[in-house]
Amino acid sequence: MITDIIVAIASLVVGGAISYVLFSKVVTKRKDKIIREAEAEAEVIKKDKILQAKEKFLLMRAEHEKVVNEKNTKILQAENRNKQKELQINQRLEEYQRKQKELNVLRDNLAAQMELVEKRTEELDKMHKQHIEKLEQISSMSAEEAKNMLVDTLKNEAKSQAMSYINEIVDEAKMTANKEAKRIVIQSIQRVATETAIENSVTVFNIDSDEIKGRIIGREGRNIRALEAATGVEIIVDDTPEAIILSAFDPVRREIARLALHQLVTDGRIHPARIEEVVEKVKKQIEEEIVEVGKRTTIDLGIHGLHPELIRLIGKMKYRSSYGQNLLQHSREVANLCSIMASELGLNPKLAKRAGLLHDIGKVPDDEPELPHAILGMKLAEKFKEKPDICNAIGAHHDEVEMTTMIAPIIQVCDAISGARPGARREVVESYIKRLKEMEDLALSYPGVLKTYAIQAGRELRVIVGSEKVSDADSEKMAFEIAKKIQDEMTYPGQVKITVIRETRAISYAK
Repeated sequence: MITDIIVAIASLVVGGAISYVLFSKVVTKRKDKIIREAEAEAEVIKKDKILQAKEKFLLMRAEHEKVVNEKNTKILQAENRNKQKELQINQRLEEYQRKQKELNVLRDNLAAQMELVEKRTEELDKMHKQHIEKLEQISSMSAEEAKNMLVDTLKNEAKSQAMSYINEIVDEAKMTANKEAKRIVIQSIQRVATETAIENSVTVFNIDSDEIKGRIIGREGRNIRALEAATGVEIIVDDTPEAIILSAFDPVRREIARLALHQLVTDGRIHPARIEEVVEKVKKQIEEEIVEVGKRTTIDLGIHGLHPELIRLIGKMKYRSSYGQNLLQHSREVANLCSIMASELGLNPKLAKRAGLLHDIGKVPDDEPELPHAILGMKLAEKFKEKPDICNAIGAHHDEVEMTTMIAPIIQVCDAISGARPGARREVVESYIKRLKEMEDLALSYPGVLKTYAIQAGRELRVIVGSEKVSDADSEKMAFEIAKKIQDEMTYPGQVKITVIRETRAISYAK
């Protein structure tokens, strides 16, 4: 038993030893194989890296050679340019040296000639002195005395000739001055052709059928009353076929009423609220039209650089008349006359035309200050940075200020020429419009008055007051006081009806 165990143990020991030896050999062989494979792979990688390094080196070398070649090319080009510049500089230096030599030769020649001239001058001076001495001996008079005598003689002769020449010029100027002035004025008038414009105080609004008249009047006359109150124009609806008469002294109001009626009739909706809305829109359109008219006028006349407010005032002239003559047409005519006359007189025609166009802007201000229109126009021109010559011409065209420029009398003369054309002005219309304007201003001076309109050719004055400021009793009192004041302070034919209108409006919105 023990022997078997010992034999088994010995067998195990021997088997383990044999297994260890065999395993060691196998491991050693595999290790050697792995090392050989690793060495072979390392050799391959080494060769690849060497090849990559060689390729990179060759690439870098090629790039370096390229850069070197480019630099060499640039250096050669720079050397060529420098050689060319050096050649040019050498040529210029040679040219300069050649010219310097020529200049030296000329200087030497000039110096020699100057010496010769000086010698001859000295000889001439000696000869001149000898001649003077001989003349003094012959005339028994010194040179200074002879000179004074000659100067006195020449002075007397020059004075007599000058006086004769001046007298001839004065006589000729007197003979031709009136003729020349008439020629310039007549030629200026002939070269400016404008139509004579007489303003009316009524406008006829044509309609397609008489059925529209009833819609314009409205139920119990509410539409026509609303339209008259909003525009300040008397609307006459009578038996005239297919026509409605708009009567007002102010052309702007008549135009607003005409355009508002046209829009209302075209739209078909005619009621008080719509009437007020349309009238407000038309008023804005008229303001835009005024600016557009001003711009067109300045473009037509070739006048540039005017202040926008002056352009608007020029546009307002379209709706203003002076003694029946349209103010815009009058100003255009004066501008053209001034330009022609200034050209004839050798003055600046553009400056004269500008002053001629602006000479009556004092007649169309937004407010009505108590100043003559010439002074007011001058102040407006100064306010909007016009030149002093233009401002003086505007202020002096009715002799309110002293004329300080040559343009001022031209403006005055051309204004008179334009107003003096046959049929150009009508005193009756102007006095009529002035009376209606004074009537409206008189009523507007009372507290609480919002608007005033003179209608029916000045036979009725409608005064619209604020309901919160004026009571019903105050309305009656105001009507009496206005009538009394008009009766005491104004002259008018027939009688004037004073109508004070007070209304209360309650407005709310459903949201």
